[in-house]
Amino acid sequence: MTMPERDDRAAGGPVISVIVISYNTRDMTLDCLRSVVAVTRVSHEVIVVDNASSDGSAEAIAAAFPNIRLIASEENLGFAVANNLAAREARGEYVLLLNPDTVVLNRALDKLVAFAQARSDARVWGGRTLYADGSLNATSCWGRMTLWSLFCYALLLNTIWPRVALFNPESYAGWPRDTVREVDIVTGCLLLMKRADWDVLAGFSPVFFMYGEDADLCLRARRVLGARPVITPEAEIIHYGGASEAVRADKMVRLLRAKVTLIRLYFPKVLRPLALWFLNAGVNNRHRAARLGHAVLKRGDAAVWAEIRARRGEWGQGFE
Repeated sequence: MTMPERDDRAAGGPVISVIVISYNTRDMTLDCLRSVVAVTRVSHEVIVVDNASSDGSAEAIAAAFPNIRLIASEENLGFAVANNLAAREARGEYVLLLNPDTVVLNRALDKLVAFAQARSDARVWGGRTLYADGSLNATSCWGRMTLWSLFCYALLLNTIWPRVALFNPESYAGWPRDTVREVDIVTGCLLLMKRADWDVLAGFSPVFFMYGEDADLCLRARRVLGARPVITPEAEIIHYGGASEAVRADKMVRLLRAKVTLIRLYFPKVLRPLALWFLNAGVNNRHRAARLGHAVLKRGDAAVWAEIRARRGEWGQGFE
C-alpha cells in the first residue's frame, strides 16, 4: 500500500485509529473495547491485532465486535511489529495506541485528541493512568535513562527512596501526574501521534519485541521531528498493567534486554560500558539484598533475582 493511497483514504476517514494488541487477555480486551465504544464520541475506528492468543481472544472479539477490524495473527509478532501491522491499515489522522488491559474513562480519547490539537507542537501525547481502585498508576510516562539514574539503580537508591525525585528520576517520583507536563517518554499503553509522524518514523523499531519500543519511538521523535512529548491529566484511563506477562522473571528479562538495547542506541559510545556496568550491578545488588532479607526487597524475591542473574546471557546482549 503506497503512501499516497493512505493519504487519499485518510481525507474522508476517521479522526483517530485506535490500535489494540491482544495476547491472552480475552476478557480484559473485551472490556477495553466496550469502554472505547461506550465513551468515545470523536470519529474513530478500532483495529485489533491478536497475537496468536490461546484463550479464544480472536473468536470472542470477532463475535462481540463484528465491525471492528480484527487481524488474527497465526504467530506472536510481539508488541512493536503488531502495532506496525495495524498502523499500516489505519485510516485516521491520528493513531492511538491503547493497551488491552485498560478501560477508557470519561471520554478520555476525545479529551486527548482535543489536547493534541491545542498542543500540536508536542507531536506525542499521553494521559494519566489509574489502577482499578482509582489510585495512581504512574506508568503512563517515564524519564529517559541517564548515567545518574543507572547509578541510583545500581545502589538501590531508587528502591530505598522511590518517592524522592533525585534518586528516582526515570519514574518522575513525587509527581502525581495531575498537571500538564513535558516528559521524555509517553508509554504505549496510551500514546497518541499523528499518523503522518508515525509514518516518518516508520513506527516502532522491530528490534524491540516487547518493552522499550515506546522509549525508542519518543527519543527518535525528539531527534527527527523535534517532538516534545507531553501528558495531560484530563485524559484518564484504568491500566491494570502486566496482564499479558504474569511471570515476573520473564518480564524483568525483557525489560533488561530493552534497557541494554536503549543504552547501545542512545548513550555515547564512551559511556556505554559504565552504563551497562551500573545495570548489571543493580541486578546483582537486588539479588544480594533480597537474599539477605533487606527491608526494601522481600526474601521471596531472592529466587526471582537469582533467575534474572542466571539469565544474564539472555538479556545482556539486548535485542538482536
